[in-house]
Amino acid sequence: MTAETPDQGGAFPRLDEEQIALLRECGRTRRTERGDVLIHEGQRDRDFIVVLAGKVAVYDGYGTESQRLVRVHGPGRFLDEVGLLTGQPAFVSSVVDEPGEVLEVPVPDLGRLVSRHPVLGDLILRAFVCRRDLLAGSVAGIRIIGSGYSPDTRRLREFAARNRVPHTWIDLEHDPAAEALLQRIGVPPEQAPVVVWRSAQVLRNPSNAELARVVGLPLSGAPHAIRDLIVIGAGPAGLAAAVYGASEGLSTVVLDAVATGGQAGTSSRIENYLGFPTGISGAELADRAVIQAEKFGASFSVPAEAVRLDRRDGYHTVDLDGADEITARTVLIATGARYRRLDVPRLAEFEGTSVYYAATAMEARFCQSQPVVVVGGGNSAGQATLYLARHASRIQLLIRHDDLGRDMSRYLVDQIERDPDIEVSPHTEVSAPVGRDGVLEALAVVDNRTGEVRRLAAALLFVFIGAQPCTGWLRGSLDLDDHGYVRTGGHQRFALETSRAGVLAAGDVRSGSIKRVASAVGEGSMAVRLVHEYLMRSGHTAGR
Repeated sequence: MTAETPDQGGAFPRLDEEQIALLRECGRTRRTERGDVLIHEGQRDRDFIVVLAGKVAVYDGYGTESQRLVRVHGPGRFLDEVGLLTGQPAFVSSVVDEPGEVLEVPVPDLGRLVSRHPVLGDLILRAFVCRRDLLAGSVAGIRIIGSGYSPDTRRLREFAARNRVPHTWIDLEHDPAAEALLQRIGVPPEQAPVVVWRSAQVLRNPSNAELARVVGLPLSGAPHAIRDLIVIGAGPAGLAAAVYGASEGLSTVVLDAVATGGQAGTSSRIENYLGFPTGISGAELADRAVIQAEKFGASFSVPAEAVRLDRRDGYHTVDLDGADEITARTVLIATGARYRRLDVPRLAEFEGTSVYYAATAMEARFCQSQPVVVVGGGNSAGQATLYLARHASRIQLLIRHDDLGRDMSRYLVDQIERDPDIEVSPHTEVSAPVGRDGVLEALAVVDNRTGEVRRLAAALLFVFIGAQPCTGWLRGSLDLDDHGYVRTGGHQRFALETSRAGVLAAGDVRSGSIKRVASAVGEGSMAVRLVHEYLMRSGHTAGR
């Protein structure tokens, strides 16, 4: 028999007798035999399962020639990960390794139970989120086969990473198994990138929307229904609005072009957010918020890119890329901002292979024992530097001035200054990348005081030099400031209301906002109160 996997940071807790007794109230027990498949890879409709006796093994690719054991659970352990709560298919299979007994609890009953017993609910949710992180860092899930120099390969990898979809990238140029795998599934190399799941499902260069459907990302139903509130953007401001809007009776739909979490979702650890003294990753914060919002009845659609805002018959309409249209009584713009790119020659040649604008577990894997350069002096650069320092051989942090504390929170400055593996280079700017075939070898950097040019060894470059608002689609519809941010307040009755009545803005996209997670959450929740006031003023009655 296989040994049980030890707990890893709360990912595999063991339930005590009292907690199991609570679950028995709404579950059913059944005997198991060796070889029983409790959860199939790709299965959507499944129960929450607790192992009461015996052992259960978790496999990636179960029943195929590439079958791989992921972990083993014994008595008191429960199966699955956060996809069970968000409606995603299972990315691994759970198979009885040693006969025994399991307890099966329907997910709706589980939700009602943990709402009455929050300690149990928090233990399960924390474990589920940790397990998704572990899966994302393993070889489970989908396989993306393609060239590292292909923009479509980079697009698919980024989409999977931002949505926390477990995946493996098989490099067509450097992995000897890649071409053999393509031959086995009957796909010529010129049709790459290819996404493979469960050995049988093959997608040739799928769009983000096609990939989203396969891996079970949420798609909003009833597109022609009139909502009380459309939230455009699922960063901290949008997620807060979703939670408060749905919990207060507003029929709420949330749209995002890429992934829930926004730029905050790419942060490895947010240490100054109220209520989390040891910090919380942006991905965990986003996953918790989505589950919370869905519990109250909010619906999500990812990817769904808004391309036009209009007004028709007294309602606001949002046109989506792909010709869909959603109508609502009010709209909250919470599209946030995107990181700026360095204005240096040839940089685009290295983007996605050596140059990145986020520091997640996916990018960290590429940093193993490599020299890494981070550019930027704000909190995002500081958080990325500290996270990547755990993986890289050396970190160089480049800032344009000489005061690291000018734009960065003190707690980050202190940690960076104490870390012997991080070197801060003041008054330093990148002038050009050095390398070929998309592989970065070094950077030419210049001292902006003396003009001296030197060469820094760099296998990867991470850029965090500020942001620009995602508002190009709003030009001509709303009043924007000189930098493209949405103006609010002015002569309007509500502080967050834009130049169009019933359309509000919150978070980083709003002109004059404070670029912090906590302030975005506060604005998103405040927007819901203003929505209620607008609906009352307009004679509308909120409700699903």
